Amino acid sequence: MSGPWGPVYGPVDLDVEAGGVTVLVCPAGTGRTALLMTLAGRMTPDSGDLTVFGRRRAKDIFAIAALAGIDEIDTVAESVTVRDVITEKLRWDARWYRLIRRADDGDLRTVCGPVFGDLPLPPLDEYVEELTELDRLLLRIALANTARPPLLVVGNLDYVTSDRNRDLLVQRLIALGAQQTVITATVNGVTGHEVRAQLPVANTARADVVRQQKDGQ
Repeated sequence: MSGPWGPVYGPVDLDVEAGGVTVLVCPAGTGRTALLMTLAGRMTPDSGDLTVFGRRRAKDIFAIAALAGIDEIDTVAESVTVRDVITEKLRWDARWYRLIRRADDGDLRTVCGPVFGDLPLPPLDEYVEELTELDRLLLRIALANTARPPLLVVGNLDYVTSDRNRDLLVQRLIALGAQQTVITATVNGVTGHEVRAQLPVANTARADVVRQQKDGQ
C-alpha cells in the first residue's frame, strides 16, 4: 500500500489460521496500523490479494470484522462517562425506530461482560479518562465487538504499558479467540501465553519498504 507521502507497507505475505489469537510481530507505526486496518476491511490494498473467510472485497470483509484499539478509528473521548459511550453504542446498533434509554447495569454486563470476563467491569459513572490503560482498551474492544463478528482485530498490545495488565489483556483475547479469530500486534511478541501463532511481519516500517522498493529496481 502507498499513500500521499509514499509507500506505507508491503509486500507482505501472510497466512492467519481461523480461530484463536494470532500476534503480528512488527514495529509500531503507520505501516502496521494500515495493515491491520486492511485486514479488517477498513482499507483497500493497492495491489495483491486478500481473502478473509472467503471474502475479497474490502466492504465484504468490513461486514464480518470488528476493529478496536486504532486511534484513528475508535478513540473514546476522555471527558465522557462509561455510561455515555455504552448508551451511544446501543443507540448506534439499534433499529432507527427504537427508543434506547440510558445504559444501566444490565447493559454494562451485556456490552462489557464478554470482553472483561472475570475482571471487574468499569463503573458506569466513571469518566473514561480515569480508567486504567487496560480498562480503556478493553472498553474499546467491547464497544467494537458487540456484534461478535468472526474476525476481531485489536490494534496494539503495546498500548498497555504494565506487564501485568498486558498479560491480563492477552488472557482476555485468548478467551475471545475461543469464539472468534483474533488478530493483534506488538513490537516484541508475547511470552507466557499459548496464542495460536506469532508471525514476524516484514516491510511495515517505512524505511524497510523504501529499501525493498530500491532493491527491486
